[in-house]
Amino acid sequence: MNAANGETVLITGASSGIGLELARCFAADKSCLVLVARNTGALQSLADELRCKHGIQTTVLTADLSRPETPARVFNELQQAGITVDVLVNNAGFGAHGPFAGLPLRRQLEMIQVNVAALTELTGLFLPGMIERKRVGVLNVGSVAGFVPGPGMAVYFATKAYVLSFTEALAGELAGTGLAVTALCPGPTGTNFGNVARGKKERKFKPPKMSAETVARCGHRAFRKGRMLAIPGLQNHFLIFLTRITPHRFQRKIVLLLNKTKD
Repeated sequence: MNAANGETVLITGASSGIGLELARCFAADKSCLVLVARNTGALQSLADELRCKHGIQTTVLTADLSRPETPARVFNELQQAGITVDVLVNNAGFGAHGPFAGLPLRRQLEMIQVNVAALTELTGLFLPGMIERKRVGVLNVGSVAGFVPGPGMAVYFATKAYVLSFTEALAGELAGTGLAVTALCPGPTGTNFGNVARGKKERKFKPPKMSAETVARCGHRAFRKGRMLAIPGLQNHFLIFLTRITPHRFQRKIVLLLNKTKD
C-alpha cells in the first residue's frame, strides 16, 4: 500500500470529530489511510469521500478499542495485509462526567482501556518498525485537561495527563532519530464528546468551542513540523500558562466549578 508520498497513516477514532478532520488533513498530503473506529458506515462514507477527492487508497477497520484484544488484532490484520504504518494517530478516546464514586466503575475502566492502554499498546506495536525505517512518527491526541487535576471528570483528566507525559517521554527518547512525536492538546471542541461524557446534562458554564477542523489542522501542522506540543487557540495557551502559576488547590476548585452541570 503506497501513497504518492510513500506514507501510510493509521487514525483511530476516525469516524467523527477531530479524528475525521485529521483524516482529511493527511488525505490532502496524498497519504494512504487506515481508518479505525466502531462505526463502519461512517468510516466507509469517509473513505469514499477521500478516495474520490484525493485519489488515495484507504482501508477501513471496524474495531472497538475498549476491548483489550483489539490493538493486537488491528496490528496483526495489517501485517497480514502487507500494510506498513508510517504514522500512528492515537485519536480515539472518550470521557465520563460526574464524581468518580458516582459513575459506573466498568465505564471508567473502559475509558482507561481506550484512552491509555490501547494508545500505549498500539504505539508499542507500531513504533519499533518506524524506528527501524526511520520514519515518520506518532501523533497522540491529548487535551488541556492533561495539565490539571479534574474533579468531576477525574479519570478522564488523569488519562489525558498520562497521554501528555507519555508523549513527552517518547519525544525525549526519540530525539535525533528523525521521528516526529506530537501531543495535540485541544480545549473545548465542537464534537460529540460532550454528549457522550455528560448525556443530557448541560454545564453551568459553557466555554467557547473551537471547530474540529481548526484543531485538527493545528495538530497536523505541528506534527509535520516536528513539534512536540500542539495547543490550538490563544485561549488554551493562556489556560495552560495559568496552570503553571496557580496552586493545585485552586486548580481543583476551578475545575470542579467548570465541570458542574445545571442539575
